[in-house]
Amino acid sequence: MDNRPQVREFLTSRRAKITPEQAGLPVAGHRRVPGLRRSEVAALAGMSVEYYAKLERGSLAGVSASVLDAIARALQLDDAERAHLLRLAHEADGSNAILRPRRRPKQWTIRPSLQWSLDTINAPAIIGNNRMDLLAANHLGRAMYCDLYTDPSSPPNFARFTFLDSAARRFNADWELAADMCVANLRTAAGKDPHDKSLHDLVGELSTRSDDFRRRWSAHNVRTHGTGVKHFHHHIVGDLTLAYESVDLRAEPDLTMTIYTAEPGSPTAHALTLLASWAATLSASGQACHVSGRTVQSGTMCVAGGDGLMGDDAGGQAHGSSDRHSG
Repeated sequence: MDNRPQVREFLTSRRAKITPEQAGLPVAGHRRVPGLRRSEVAALAGMSVEYYAKLERGSLAGVSASVLDAIARALQLDDAERAHLLRLAHEADGSNAILRPRRRPKQWTIRPSLQWSLDTINAPAIIGNNRMDLLAANHLGRAMYCDLYTDPSSPPNFARFTFLDSAARRFNADWELAADMCVANLRTAAGKDPHDKSLHDLVGELSTRSDDFRRRWSAHNVRTHGTGVKHFHHHIVGDLTLAYESVDLRAEPDLTMTIYTAEPGSPTAHALTLLASWAATLSASGQACHVSGRTVQSGTMCVAGGDGLMGDDAGGQAHGSSDRHSG
């Protein structure tokens, strides 16, 4: 695969983010471009301007680890950006083929033991992939993300929800931040598996339908989604401030489980108790879940208990192949 455009755009965008002051360089005269000049990056990396310019044009095939490290230091790349640069270099020479995730069957079925494990967690817990498909959840996870299950696509997808559903701007207390993180996660996934057709299709769809997505995608930002705090506004229980931890599943190496927790005794902890009560009431009564003027049957997607989560399918089947994310 010729990934020179991706390499060029990534390195150019990183160079534009570093000011001379940040790099410890003197500022003299008018600068026509934001960030560092190629000559300045070359000097910081200890290489000729001609060689760095060749690399920035996308010729990373066969580049040594020491050269990549020098570029990463010169551009002050963080851990996620360093990993992305390394994957771009491996893709350029074909050496990353062995590292690509195995292609999953088009119908992924959650193992009963994995669903049982989710159901034992007394906090919202979900399983997702790199394309940000929501593949499985426990009782509280389904109740918290009830908005997503109004999407007729299967499985629900966080990126589609964020950029194509107006409810996302109510649900995410800081929508701009959520959108930035969403796109950075997808860009990271594209670096891990640039041959993922489903991911390509998703990016193409969102680029066509959303200016907000298209602008962020062109920024080439990447990130590692592991831990942090998120702020939501649930349509039933109100504001939620939740810490999250994401862990890779060893038996499903391209999938991630994310668990959301509240500080004990906090208003969010109380809200989660109310959320569990609301979900249990709907599930027991067979009522419908009304979300932002839309309806989801409680016995199917929104608050179904312990049976996977794709509609009434007890196997919890999700249509898609590989990879990771959490909301």
